[in-house]
Amino acid sequence: MSENNGVTGERQVVLFDLNKEAYGVDISQVREITRVPRVPEFVEGIINLRGKVNPVVDLRARFSMPSTERTDEHGIVVVDVDGQDIGMVVDAVTEVSRTPSDSIEPPSSVITTDDSEYLTGIVKTDDKLIILLDIAKVISESEASALEEIQQSPDAVAA
Repeated sequence: MSENNGVTGERQVVLFDLNKEAYGVDISQVREITRVPRVPEFVEGIINLRGKVNPVVDLRARFSMPSTERTDEHGIVVVDVDGQDIGMVVDAVTEVSRTPSDSIEPPSSVITTDDSEYLTGIVKTDDKLIILLDIAKVISESEASALEEIQQSPDAVAA
């Protein structure tokens, strides 16, 4: 995680909650933050954002977390995954934070596995731990290809 958006020793990170844990994504990967108040389940396939159809991934499902009832706090964070905009449903977007690079620790070998290469670091704050993700690695190459096919399908109709 050497990218720092041109600011020496500091990174901007979009923080969000998922399953009562704090996560963060480098702001350079975030395209849009959109609230999704109480949307029905079927909306989670694709969204129309500024005339462009974008696939939406439920991060709870992707991380095998139990689903929850949607509230006004739920949102979609639209991120760039290798040039493709993908929406990620999150429990709540809490803030955009500046994080000193020297406060980012590598993830512990206790929590990493072959299946968790998307974990890039841990930030300790006074009141919580923030798990940093490489969003391009959260979605596998085959999953990204499948999402791109959905996005380019002439049958794709977004809400």
